[in-house]
Amino acid sequence: MAVVRISRGCFEPVQFAEVKRLIEESATALVPAIKRLGGLLYYHAAVDAGSSTVVNVSIWANMDAANQMSTLAQMLAQRLILEAAGVVFDKIVNYEPLWKIEPVA
Repeated sequence: MAVVRISRGCFEPVQFAEVKRLIEESATALVPAIKRLGGLLYYHAAVDAGSSTVVNVSIWANMDAANQMSTLAQMLAQRLILEAAGVVFDKIVNYEPLWKIEPVA
């Protein structure tokens, strides 16, 4: 059973440019580390100026695969960097998908 993992944080609107820059830079360390994890199906990191929020949305093959993110050193380091920049994170949630739409081949 696949798992949808959502990590969400908010920040003050004046921090948008800095948070966006940090998220963009985080790809250097995070992309290779996340790609090495088993069970990854999909990953997006995103930031929104209008709501002053950042999200990481990932889909994993199962709960064990999703839970690898909780101990990934590069991700834990990135969280500290973002918190120092003023991002306040919500509790990370793993969801059980109930339905989906896939592109038609």
